[in-house]
Amino acid sequence: MSQSHIFILMIVIPLSFSQSATGKECVCDLKNLDPPFPKDELTKVETAVLKCIGSITSEKMTDLDRLVLGLQQRIKQLEDDVVMLEKANSNLYAAVSLRIIELEFGEIQDLLNKLNRTTSDYHHQGVQAAAQLDDMKGAMVELEKFDKMQVIKKYRENQMKKTLEQCKDELKASSPPPTASPGRCGLGQMVNVAGPRTSSITPYSTSYAYGAWGRDMKPAPGDENKYWLVVLTSSNVYGYYVRQYSTLSTLLLGLGLKDTYISNSNPTTNTIQGPNMVMYSNALYYNCYNTYSVCRFNMTTRAISTVALPSDTGYNNKFPFGHLATSYSYTDMDFATDESGVYVIYGTTSNFGNVVISKIETSNPPVLGQTWKTSLYKITATNTFMVCGVLYATRYLDKETEQIFYSYDTKTNKERYDLKIKFKKMQTNIEFLNYDPRDHLLYVYSDAYILTYELIFQ
Repeated sequence: MSQSHIFILMIVIPLSFSQSATGKECVCDLKNLDPPFPKDELTKVETAVLKCIGSITSEKMTDLDRLVLGLQQRIKQLEDDVVMLEKANSNLYAAVSLRIIELEFGEIQDLLNKLNRTTSDYHHQGVQAAAQLDDMKGAMVELEKFDKMQVIKKYRENQMKKTLEQCKDELKASSPPPTASPGRCGLGQMVNVAGPRTSSITPYSTSYAYGAWGRDMKPAPGDENKYWLVVLTSSNVYGYYVRQYSTLSTLLLGLGLKDTYISNSNPTTNTIQGPNMVMYSNALYYNCYNTYSVCRFNMTTRAISTVALPSDTGYNNKFPFGHLATSYSYTDMDFATDESGVYVIYGTTSNFGNVVISKIETSNPPVLGQTWKTSLYKITATNTFMVCGVLYATRYLDKETEQIFYSYDTKTNKERYDLKIKFKKMQTNIEFLNYDPRDHLLYVYSDAYILTYELIFQ
């Protein structure tokens, strides 16, 4: 500590002196007239904060969302079944339908009871938290009286200045992202990402951090509401079956599932490798095990057909997604859907590890269609998705924020690196991300959580 600081401290503290001289000795009594700092009170506040944080967790808060979503889906299903009953001509069919409706009423009542209990618990927890916050606020006001040098006041002023600067930066919007012409898909500029709209841990809990989920982008009649889920059950690298659910609520509640096996174990020639895949026209498209090929798995016949990418395509972690702190294992190939079909995004040595986009013609077997080369170095992005023929890339900003920073328009071949569209994350990493043109949602798999975000168009 410098001499100037010592001098200021001596001036601030009220002191009283008494002197007595005995020969050449001088004795001084130093007395601090301020009361002692109540460190026990500070410890109590810290303990209360830790208890409050422990009682309100993200897992508990998602329970209510899951129940509400499940209830909405069950009520919609009940309405559909009642309509079918009204149209029924057969007495036997009507009797069966009535029994189904009776069971659905029972399930809805169970969900309502659980929702009421959960809501009551949250209300009680909220009242307790509010009381604790009032107590902590009062204690902190008293403790601030000991801040003689106004350190807290200056800290608040600095935080306010920092927040204002951040707001100014966010208001400095970049020029608009590339806009698809109305003739292509009828959407305007993408201006924001809202959400998450859906947030839930998978039915597997936190066992598998890598996976993918979503809907069939071109479903068969009657399958419009189906959802699929794939988790990489072997070392966060391989998967060998697809789990399907009839509705979103059954997925969230872990009910009514159907497993379709690609193979009997991991890994085999046709095993899913990496978390990036899409479902299109009742077929799953993914990176075939240990090759630079695209696999197409027919969900009905279980037949598999393949198409090879260029021989210099990166695979087995040669050109994965990632950021400075880590890379996302076996994400060399990304699959995306938009209004026109299926794409595969990958890197090649001939393009210096930069992103290459290829359209997949969804025939049986599939074939590669038009290809575009970009200047985006693949390892610098964390994920990609397509909207109206425009490729968007995301990057990791911090544990709570992801940013759409790049775009490539396949119609005009124009690239941009100055996009600044941020969205909040529930977990640190995003292992899978894909756009659904039917509902304009991004489907996200993030550290064993499944989420949706809404794309906002001007």
